[in-house]
Formats: sequence, C-alpha cells, structure tokens
Amino acid sequence: MPICKNIRSVLFNAGFDQYNAPCTRTIRPHWGPPSRSIVMNQDDPIAFFITWTVYGTFLQGDDRGWRRRMKGNQLPQPKLAAWRRERLKHPVELLDDVQRSAVEAEIERLAAYRGWHLWAKSASTNHVHVLVTAGEYAGSKVRDQLKANCTRVLRESWPQFSDRPVWTTGGDWQCINSEDDLEQAQDET
Repeated sequence: MPICKNIRSVLFNAGFDQYNAPCTRTIRPHWGPPSRSIVMNQDDPIAFFITWTVYGTFLQGDDRGWRRRMKGNQLPQPKLAAWRRERLKHPVELLDDVQRSAVEAEIERLAAYRGWHLWAKSASTNHVHVLVTAGEYAGSKVRDQLKANCTRVLRESWPQFSDRPVWTTGGDWQCINSEDDLEQAQDET
C-alpha cells in the first residue's frame, strides 16, 4: 500500500495537532454526532500497529524468536517449540488467497463502520498486520474487534474454521506516536 501523502491533514482532522500538543479533539461515537471533547496527552498514539497470527504458527520457543508477555522478545527454544507443537489441539490451517482477501475486506468494512482511519492492512498465510487510527479505543480493543470480525467471516464461508480457533490467543499491538514511525509501519505492513 503506498504511503498516504496527506498524513498531516488526516491526523489534523482526527484531532492530532502536532503544533499544539496536548491538543483537544472531539470524540465522536460511531453512531451519532459529536458528544464531548477531551484533552489528549502527548503520549496518546496517532495509530496502532496491530499483529495477530494464525493458530499454531508462532508458538512459544519458535526459531524466528518469540515474545513472552511482560518480558518482551525471547531467544529461540527448540525444545519448548516442539513441546508446544505436540500439544496443539487442532491442525494448523493456513489462509489461502481467497481467505486472505476476505480477511482484508472485513478489516476495511469494520474500519469504515467504526469511523477508524485504516492506513494499511496485510493478511498473509500465517499472520495479519493492521495499521489503524482508532480514536478513543484502546489498542487491545481494536485488535480484539478486528480478530472477532475476521473470525466470523472465515467461519461463515469456510467450514474448516468452525468449532476450532482460527487465531492464536491475543496478539500484539504497538502505539505509533510520530509521523516517521507511521510511515515506517506502513512500509512494514
């Protein structure tokens, strides 16, 4: 996806005024007119970079490295990865091209419905990346809504995804706090 040429105008319209931080912006619920204003801190992200993986594809101990909750990146541990792989309750189902397109279409639909600005999206065979500005929502809530809606779409159209997990539990989300980071995240998506 090409880098958005009007990052400043999109961010300004979303209430992020780089020259007057902290800034005031109007929170608009997705169902109606502006409701209230809040003062944002400089720490409020301008976007979230969200990643989640297909069930069973990035296990603890993975050779590519892995992340432990509250402890960050970890080195590969082949024995741990093998132990986790043996205990999977379902086979790994990678996404094909049609399923990936369905996931990306659902991400676009949900972002439009919620009034989020979707900067980039990418569904691969074994993971999904989304770069989105989501107003007053927390990163974990945005991730969970995206995953739930993508799961629904896959289960409605492909029976192999019913009665089993589609994604790994949780996922990752990072705050994007500068225009440079936003452009870099777009390149990585």
